[in-house]
Amino acid sequence: MGYAIVTGASGGIGLCLARELAAKKYNLLLIARSEGKLLAQTQSLQREFNISASYLTLDLSEKKSIDVVKNWIDQNSIAVEILVNNAGYGAWGIFEQADLPELENMMHLNMNALVDLCYFLIPYLRKKSPAYILNIASTAAYQAVPTLTTYAATKAFVVLFSRGLRWELKGSGISVSCLSPGATSTGFIDRAGMKALKERAEKFSMKPEVVAKTAIDQMFKGKAEIVPGFVNWLSVKLTYFLPKSLVERIAAGLYVQ
Repeated sequence: MGYAIVTGASGGIGLCLARELAAKKYNLLLIARSEGKLLAQTQSLQREFNISASYLTLDLSEKKSIDVVKNWIDQNSIAVEILVNNAGYGAWGIFEQADLPELENMMHLNMNALVDLCYFLIPYLRKKSPAYILNIASTAAYQAVPTLTTYAATKAFVVLFSRGLRWELKGSGISVSCLSPGATSTGFIDRAGMKALKERAEKFSMKPEVVAKTAIDQMFKGKAEIVPGFVNWLSVKLTYFLPKSLVERIAAGLYVQ
C-alpha cells in the first residue's frame, strides 16, 4: 500500500481516521502541532497494524509548512494515495468581540492550508489510481451559525470547494469527498472556547470512532458528501427546505448564550 497523509492527526477524528486507514494497511504520514502526541500515536499505530508510520510536527497555518510536506514526500520517494485534510478548529463568540488575529489564523488553517495541500499534492495523487481526497467540514457548513459565524463560513467554503474540485477531477482517478460531522466527542469544544455549552453538546455527540469509520467507508465508495448519524443527516436536509431565518433562529437558540 502507498501512503495516506492525515492532518490534525494527534487526536479526535483525525487520529480515528488514521486508525481506520492503518487497519486497511495504508502507511501513514501524520501531521499536527503536538510532537509528543504524534510520536506516541505513530509508534502505537506501527506496532498495532504493522505498517510504516511517520510524522511531521507542523503548524499548517504557517505558509512554509506546505513546503515541508512536499520536501518530505520527495526526499522519501513516497507514493501518496490519500490526502485527509482534517486540521482545523473553531472560535466561538460574538464576532465584534473576537480576537481578529485568532479569527484570521483559523480562517487560514480551515481554508487556505486545505486548498494549498490539495493544490500541491494533486500531482502526486495523479500518479496513483484510485486516489482519494477527504476534506473535513462540519454540519455547521449548511447554515449560518451565530457565535460561530466565521467558523461556519469556513466550513461552507470547504463543502463548496470539495464539490467543485470533485467535478474538475472526474476521470482523473482521484475521488474527492467531504465529511461533515455534527457534534463529536473530541477536544473541539474546549479549543473553540465553548465550555459553557459543553454539557448541552455532549447530549448529541457521536463517538469519533463511529464518525471515522463511516467517513472512510463512504470515501472508498466515492461519496461526495458524508454526514454521519441520522440526526445530523436530517438536520442538513432540513436546511434545504426550511426558511433560512428559521434555521438561523434554531442555531442561535443552540449556540448563543
